Amino acid sequence: MPGSNGLLPSPFGDPGPDLSDPELRETAYEILVAACRTSNSRPLTYIPSSERASSGTAVAPAAAPSLQRSLTSAAASKVKKALGLKRRESMSHRRGAGDGGQVRVKRPVTVGELVRVQMRVSEQTDSRVRRALLRVAAGQLGRRIESMVLPLELLQQYKSSDFPSPQEYELWQRRHLKVLEAGVLLHPHLPLSKSDISAQKLRKIIHGAIETGMNNETMNLLRSTVISLACRSFNGSTETCHWADGFPFNLCLYKILLDSCFDINEETSIIEEVDEVLELVKKTWVVLGMNQALHNLCFAWVLFERYISTGQVESDLFFAACNLLVEIETDAKSTKDPDYSRVLSSTLNVILGWTEKRLLSYYDSFHSGNIEVMQSVVSLAVSSAKILAEDVEYRLKRKEGDVGHDRVETYIRSSLRAVFSQKKEKTRRAFKSQKSTIPFLSVLAQDIRELALNERDTFSPILKRWHPLAAGVAVATLHSCFGNELKRFVSSIDDLTPDSMQVLIAADKLEKDLVQIAVEDSVESEDGGKSIIQEMPPYETEKVISDLVTAWIKTRVDRLKEWVIRNLQQEVWSPHANKERFAPSAVEVLRIVDETLEAFFLLPIPMYQTLLPQLVSGLDLCLQQYIAKAKAGCGNRGNFIPSMPALTRCTVGSKYHRPSRKKEKEKLAQRRKSQVGSTNGENSSEIPRLCVRINTLQFLRSQLEALTKKTIAHLRNADPGHADIVLNGKGVKFELSGASCVEGIQQLCETIAYKVVFHDLSHFLWDGLYVVPVSSSRIEPFLQDLEQYLEIISSTVHDRVRTRVITDVMRASFDGFLFVLLAGGPTRAFYLEDSELIEEDFKFLTDLFWSNGDGLPSDLIDKFSTQVRSLLPLFRTDTESLVERLRVLTLENCGSSAKSKLPLPPTSGQWSPDEPNTLLRVLCCRNDQAATKFLKKNYNLPKKL
Repeated sequence: MPGSNGLLPSPFGDPGPDLSDPELRETAYEILVAACRTSNSRPLTYIPSSERASSGTAVAPAAAPSLQRSLTSAAASKVKKALGLKRRESMSHRRGAGDGGQVRVKRPVTVGELVRVQMRVSEQTDSRVRRALLRVAAGQLGRRIESMVLPLELLQQYKSSDFPSPQEYELWQRRHLKVLEAGVLLHPHLPLSKSDISAQKLRKIIHGAIETGMNNETMNLLRSTVISLACRSFNGSTETCHWADGFPFNLCLYKILLDSCFDINEETSIIEEVDEVLELVKKTWVVLGMNQALHNLCFAWVLFERYISTGQVESDLFFAACNLLVEIETDAKSTKDPDYSRVLSSTLNVILGWTEKRLLSYYDSFHSGNIEVMQSVVSLAVSSAKILAEDVEYRLKRKEGDVGHDRVETYIRSSLRAVFSQKKEKTRRAFKSQKSTIPFLSVLAQDIRELALNERDTFSPILKRWHPLAAGVAVATLHSCFGNELKRFVSSIDDLTPDSMQVLIAADKLEKDLVQIAVEDSVESEDGGKSIIQEMPPYETEKVISDLVTAWIKTRVDRLKEWVIRNLQQEVWSPHANKERFAPSAVEVLRIVDETLEAFFLLPIPMYQTLLPQLVSGLDLCLQQYIAKAKAGCGNRGNFIPSMPALTRCTVGSKYHRPSRKKEKEKLAQRRKSQVGSTNGENSSEIPRLCVRINTLQFLRSQLEALTKKTIAHLRNADPGHADIVLNGKGVKFELSGASCVEGIQQLCETIAYKVVFHDLSHFLWDGLYVVPVSSSRIEPFLQDLEQYLEIISSTVHDRVRTRVITDVMRASFDGFLFVLLAGGPTRAFYLEDSELIEEDFKFLTDLFWSNGDGLPSDLIDKFSTQVRSLLPLFRTDTESLVERLRVLTLENCGSSAKSKLPLPPTSGQWSPDEPNTLLRVLCCRNDQAATKFLKKNYNLPKKL
């Protein structure tokens, strides 16, 4: 397209028909020379170029003063100063196109000659134009340029003989005909109707002349037709000819004239004589229908286009275009001409399109080295958008709000989205090529963080002029872009892995950095940055991490629970399983717990102190489950203590008057079966296996303490900032399982003790001890078997709990001894003299546990034997004293209403010499007449069950 550099489309359109740049340039030069020569009233004279060249002077008699003004070292250009252009040294030599295509160096000495050289017009062409204008002036003295159709006048002044060759004349003639067609028919000042006969006639004449040539008749016909069309005007005046002032033909010609302001030898540089050249160029306004507003618009386009076409190396040109846009904005508000509005819209749309192409992805065009240019590009884009928004054609489309603010926000968001995509793809390619072990999104998060910092430091200070929250908008956009990637990543996570943790932690760090930039950027904003922060919904990485860790914990805990159930079903609690005599499953369950804790602290998470209690709690429950199953089915002391038999009074008399021993034993055996509690399997009731269970719980208890210390050490290393939690041990102690171990050990110790005494040795104790007569049923058989059990326990149970188990066996033995004495039933009958044997037997029992100092400590034995020792004197107390003592205690408890008949005291099970039921039981087994009589009278107790 003529007037286009191939990089940008011309906003002025195609002048046509097939007018080349050289043809337009010659036409523009002809208009310029004619306008300058007819702008004064002095007569024109012609001096051949050869004479002007040989004379070495710029003075031509009667020449136009403006064209023939000598070039001097003028003061600094006002135009350059106004546009912000730097002053350059004037070139002493400029290239000019000589005749015959020969190039020679010559110093222009006049403004007119400078313009000719700048417009690449040969001296031959210049001479031809000047001669023709002299001929026109000679025939029509004082006629002004606006009252003539210049191409028509020139066509009449020359013949083929005036040109070096017929071909050159033909080209010259065709050019003027095409100019007439463009100016009068294609782009007329006053639009033509399709049915206009004159226009159709002129088109036919021009095409015929182009094809067959001109003659006098054709010329006359052409002249009359052109004049009739060119003299039309909107106001009806016929004094002015309109042949070059139609849009966009006039703009294309004027742009060529403005191009002469650029140095022919240095296309990025505006000549120092720009003021004088523009003074000449403006003389063409009357012909081209130009004014100051159109001049500003065209000049701004010329500057802008030259900046683009020369590779965007001379930023002064761009800055000058931006400065001119300030005047254009003022012009646009005051100029209501529709032609101007169309040109304005077309020009600004091209400029806006170019600027926005760069600003919508400004990372591709700008960097710290050319950031000043970016400021001008944004300024140009915003100014263009504002002018367009105010233009009458855009008012209906205009949105409410600040145009600059909205545009810049669009640039920021678009650019950041674009550069994010670029970074993502670049990182992905690098990630694949290098086969990196670092997760892709972790690397991308770091890249985006650097991008955000670069945006804040490089671009935001520039963009903040139009958008006060430029950095905030940028980081909000990056936050959204990365957030979308993160959502897809999180949705694909099925399990907790180090890679997923690394990505989430990187995302959390990135989010904190982005939010910090947004907060800092919005300190002085009206809403304090709330609008931007609301645009950044949290990634909630901590929640995601927490959920993943929770799921990870649940999986590990569930596996451990399943393992506990499965392995304890196979555990045999054999004392021969290992040297330490505890269950191998305990070692395994602790190993799994320890490995789980190790794995937990290998997770690269930032919230160990928050999630660790959850893990410890789950593991604690698993261990508690193990402990519960370890003691399950073993029973407790209540399962082995027989029920308290009903009170009876013994038969008074000698041992030879006792009922049949055989029948009595059979009855007692049957009753014993119903009184002794059952256990869940014989294997679980065996004493060595029970000892293994105790050892297992003791082992767990000791290891739990070590496990807690190890966990605290892990936490201190992983999260030293939470020393308070570490020091307090909160959430890291296995409290439930620790308490269950203590409780389980106590239960199992009591189970062993009461099982041995009341179940395994019941035939010696309950069925045999002190069955009438006392002298023949002493405690030695019970002690012999009890000693064997104690040896088994001592050799099996752990040192730390051995004393505890044996102490419980001793306590159970004492309880059993008292049970025989006070609740032995009708098979027991004691004389007063039997008390010595009973006390002797109790001494034998305590001696067994003292074992000559190798057994339990004497103070421990004394502590647990206190109750028995307090009761033994009752068996050597006479009946009358016992009865009186019982009566007094009963009356104290029941009052005077019980004087006639004593009430039966309730069985408390807490034997005491001051407890009525205890005294009553001593009387029940007292083998004498007074006791029997008292019991018969007051309580009517039977003699047998």
